[in-house]
Amino acid sequence: MKDIKLLDCTLRDGGYLNDWEFGYSNLISTFERLVNTNAEIIEIGFLDERRDFDINRSIMPDSKSAGKIYGKVDKKNAIIVGMIDYGTCSINQLEKCEDSYLDGIRVIFKKHLMHEAIAFCKKVKNLGYKVFAQAVSITSYNDEELMELVGLVNELDPYAMSMVDTYGLLYKENLMHYFVQLDKHLKEGIGLGYHSHNNFQLAYSNCMEVLRYKTNRPVIIDGTLYGMGKSAGNAPIELLAMHLNEQYEKNYDISQMLEAIDGNIMQWHQKTPWGYSMFYYVAASNHCHPNYVQALLDHHTLSIKSVNEILDKIEEEKKLLFDKSYIEELYYEYQKEQCDDSEDKRKLVSVLKDKDILIFGPGSTLKSESSQISQYIKEKKPLLLSINFIPDDFDVDYVFLSNPRRYIRLMHALKEKRNSNVEIIATSNVTKAKGKFSYTLNNSSLLDKDAAVMDYSFVMLLKALKGIGINKVSCAGLDGYSEEQPNYASKDMEYWFAKRNATLLNRYVTEFLNSIESEMKVKFITKTLYREDN
Repeated sequence: MKDIKLLDCTLRDGGYLNDWEFGYSNLISTFERLVNTNAEIIEIGFLDERRDFDINRSIMPDSKSAGKIYGKVDKKNAIIVGMIDYGTCSINQLEKCEDSYLDGIRVIFKKHLMHEAIAFCKKVKNLGYKVFAQAVSITSYNDEELMELVGLVNELDPYAMSMVDTYGLLYKENLMHYFVQLDKHLKEGIGLGYHSHNNFQLAYSNCMEVLRYKTNRPVIIDGTLYGMGKSAGNAPIELLAMHLNEQYEKNYDISQMLEAIDGNIMQWHQKTPWGYSMFYYVAASNHCHPNYVQALLDHHTLSIKSVNEILDKIEEEKKLLFDKSYIEELYYEYQKEQCDDSEDKRKLVSVLKDKDILIFGPGSTLKSESSQISQYIKEKKPLLLSINFIPDDFDVDYVFLSNPRRYIRLMHALKEKRNSNVEIIATSNVTKAKGKFSYTLNNSSLLDKDAAVMDYSFVMLLKALKGIGINKVSCAGLDGYSEEQPNYASKDMEYWFAKRNATLLNRYVTEFLNSIESEMKVKFITKTLYREDN
């Protein structure tokens, strides 16, 4: 019968969601149940010398710590392994295998470190451990590089080599291309493993493809309880066990898995859900590190279309190696979106110059101080200009639009009869669904690259108005940001990042207002945190 081994890595991969702090009783309970499932291999955590020993965590500074945590549990026939991310745990942190609770060590490494990592694996093997060479981001290897790695692995002659689909990028065709190449060229007797992630909802089906493949070598399939793991999660081990029981005459105790899920794992899913999501889909579909997606979404100014367009500009060799400054530069270049706005500026001067202008922000004072706003409008009869939204209670003449995400929400409001004459003053990074905006301004001239928030809409509008000679404006609903109170008149406009960065945002606007006070008078007719004297 085909030699298939099921490997559970819940206590290691699942630890990304709770910083490996499962709690001692949960660690032991989960581990005992996993032993009783008859899974052949159980991974009990990371070995990382940068971390202090903590009996409540499945991340440990050395191999001795594994015995301190799990040593009282009878591991029966299971092979117990720990994982080392190459470079985070030196060889002197490992005792000899004969003295250790661990039977094996899985060593993960990136492509550019393959030579050093395999040399480290040799030292681990010399201590008597079963060694698993784990090639992360397998999709970063071309065929030539893969054969280079195979040569190193064959010389090492480990217990197994595993291909790790770190970002869940593999479809059946390229999955099996890698798997077949490894099976064909690895030395006989070396086990071949597969560790999946669920970004494309393919973790389970990909595992079944690997299992269908006919080979004489041992095959090792990774899974976790309920798919627990970072990003989109892993292949659920209970599904793998069911499939193996039904199709391959295995005898895994699935009830033990379900008891562990119910009693130990679901609490973490409630606190920090994992699984398929648009976020990880976007990362996987662009074949890039998820942190690139997060960095762009954290700006809260981009549509998903724009995010995809920026991700498409990432150089191939940088896609899986996150570089914060690099993605910020791509974002800045994208937001610049050059255009010739001289004619639109001239038209704006003709309609705005020498007019009273009241700028609306979406703050909660639009409702709480609506009567004094209405009184001001009655007395001054100003032009009304809102920023990235249309107020419910006031009919505006213009909307300044600099945020593509807000435009998506604004499109419906613009179709209402009362807004049929509203004109849009857009920045060049926003693309109209059909036709052209009334006015389009060059976005790059309004950005503040050195600021923590380079494209803050209120500041951009003031820059634009100042640039065409407007020297005074009044403001309502531009309240500034509070860490505790609602920041918007409409709850569905609330951004979590505004509360988190309230002090930073307020300080930035205050400093900008101070810097232009000799050229432009900015008056607030409602309460604001942007002015200390207001």
